[in-house]
Amino acid sequence: QVQLVESGGGLVQAGASLRLSCAASGLVFSMHTLAWYRQAPGKQREAVATITQGGDTNYADSVKGRFTISRDNVKNTVYLQMNSLKPEDTAVYYCNVKLRLDYWGQGTQVTVSS
Repeated sequence: QVQLVESGGGLVQAGASLRLSCAASGLVFSMHTLAWYRQAPGKQREAVATITQGGDTNYADSVKGRFTISRDNVKNTVYLQMNSLKPEDTAVYYCNVKLRLDYWGQGTQVTVSS
């Protein structure tokens, strides 16, 4: 059974940094692309960053240069380092892995005050 557990969210001021973590279990972690998504109130869920098995990364234009996704295949954990946070980054952040189904964590709230 695949489980994803996010942590690291919080309330910060604009310009601050946060690091989100997502611990995965129930899958061969190193073999899969992992992703971070976010959903702001009243908006659709959007992809923020992805990282492939080989470590290739991709980012939404809105976070390029500020966010960094990384993975630790020993700890079965994917991270999202978020720097220079803006109020528009406020959202619930979700970890995702696509197997035959989409698996999601419970989400972690990030709130950035101006």
